[in-house]
Amino acid sequence: MTPRGGEPRSSLPPADRAPEGRATEAATTRARTDEAATTKAAPPEARTADQPAAEARATEELTAEEQAAERRAAEERAVEEALALVGRRQPHESHAHSAPELLGTTASRRPEPFGSSPSGTNSCRTDSHPGGNSFRADSHPGDPGPGSGQTSPAQPGWQNEPGRQTEPGRRTEQGSRVEPGSPAEPTSPVEPGSTLPAASVTSWHGARALARRLGRAAPLAAHRLPLERALGHVLAEAVVALTDLPSFDTSAMDGWAVAGPGPWAVRTGEGLLAGRGEGEPLLDGQAVRIATGARIPAEATAVIRSEHARFDEVKGLLHATRAVVPGQDIRPRGQECRSGDQLLPAGTVVTPPVLGLAAAAGYDALVAVPLPRVDVLVLGDELLTAGLPQGGRIRDALGPMLGPWLRSLGAEVSAPQRLGDDAEALRRALTASDADLVLTTGGTAAGPVDHVHPVLAEIGAELLVDGVSVRPGHPMLLARLADGGPYVVGLPGNPLAAVAGLMTLAEPLLRGIAGRPAQDSYHPPVREEVRGHPLDTRLIPVVHRADSVMPLHYSGPAMLRGIAAADGLAVVPPGGVRSGAEVEILDLPWTSAEPWTEGCFT
Repeated sequence: MTPRGGEPRSSLPPADRAPEGRATEAATTRARTDEAATTKAAPPEARTADQPAAEARATEELTAEEQAAERRAAEERAVEEALALVGRRQPHESHAHSAPELLGTTASRRPEPFGSSPSGTNSCRTDSHPGGNSFRADSHPGDPGPGSGQTSPAQPGWQNEPGRQTEPGRRTEQGSRVEPGSPAEPTSPVEPGSTLPAASVTSWHGARALARRLGRAAPLAAHRLPLERALGHVLAEAVVALTDLPSFDTSAMDGWAVAGPGPWAVRTGEGLLAGRGEGEPLLDGQAVRIATGARIPAEATAVIRSEHARFDEVKGLLHATRAVVPGQDIRPRGQECRSGDQLLPAGTVVTPPVLGLAAAAGYDALVAVPLPRVDVLVLGDELLTAGLPQGGRIRDALGPMLGPWLRSLGAEVSAPQRLGDDAEALRRALTASDADLVLTTGGTAAGPVDHVHPVLAEIGAELLVDGVSVRPGHPMLLARLADGGPYVVGLPGNPLAAVAGLMTLAEPLLRGIAGRPAQDSYHPPVREEVRGHPLDTRLIPVVHRADSVMPLHYSGPAMLRGIAAADGLAVVPPGGVRSGAEVEILDLPWTSAEPWTEGCFT
């Protein structure tokens, strides 16, 4: 197995901003002081009825800009620190902040009802395992956080994704541990080359950016594949024309090849057919029958389509019923390309038309990047592989879904391994894998049989993302096995939550490993208001309708009915979006929306 080391293809700009909490607080204080001074200095008659509203809007805009800047800085620090963790690069000195600021965490920005302390920050007491990796981060005791099933006072009626009760000292769904009565412990900056603690939850954009950068940092191999096996791969070398296309002058139509002005004396015989050698040259005033694709005889000046000519069999003369232009309906040699022209650059995904072009240009094989190899580990004793749910057990929805989904992303996927709730079986499967990525389903939370975190800690894995600020799917994780081993993406067990983890972490990681370009971002308007989570990003199934997108119903974490009819996922920011507002869209690898879906799902 080849270790995936090496330098990343590009580096992020250094973050020269102050840490989140201090910068935001200072900027907000300055803004409020300036506003107060301005208000006192203004005469009473200058204060119109609209002034308070205008000042409020200006303050909101300033705060939004500062928050956006801080989010960008946090995401940049996330990528820098995580790349340093896996040996890709050294973090910039200005990024060596305390652990709660790493990995784009959002804990310091959470309001008190959802935070675990008045300040909203988490202490980062790490539990080290023999591999030296700081694997866990402890939270302050306090009020339940997101994922506890508590209704948000900030948004009446909002129900969080169902969580589990957390016993003292047990891991929460976000991956942190709650110790009864443990005080906040100070954190220290992460030094270059040291192990990065997994602190709090990672922002959705930060987690996705990190997965994309880790994938792109993997060195690209190359191998030569016959055309019949190259579909879906990415070109490691450019396709350069090996010959002129077409390689000789050919007829574009069935008809008559003629020389000079008409009428033309018709040469007898079967005419010129495709695949035959060059015929005898034509003399001025002569014509000969020709088929599409046949080689043009020397001295021919045009091709007349059969429907545009009249043959006088008695006199043996051919007459044109329309004006004849020299060169008409002749495909000249090199019309499409000349030998040596670049037809396709490296990095192009091999599609059926790419195969056709390569064959036409003279290729029998292509040099391409190997497909990323993925192992899928399905966890859970409660899963059935056939029949109806019964006896408290349910059908496995992820096993049949993940393989085709991953293949549509350009991966080579092994048959799912069904391990149940067996920690030892999970350990053996992880340590035996020689894939590029291991995908696990379920077991990432804090239940009595949720073994993913303990097993990863036992085998010395590096935990890169431990929970993402997104609904559904917040208990997802990203890790790297020791000694340059595979990446591990832990998906939640709920089906739509697993889809969120797949699109957040696995999809950008696999694109990078395969050499595929990142998915283009675009922002169409949404037809209806979409309620957001007060703190987290939401991923909502949508379907395109004309120039906008329509959110679909049945978008709960355990549901697949909405995503089955969707052709994309809307990235809904905290607080939601109003009708007509633009929203970021993640395209799915296919289009499943049909005319009947709107009435059933919207």
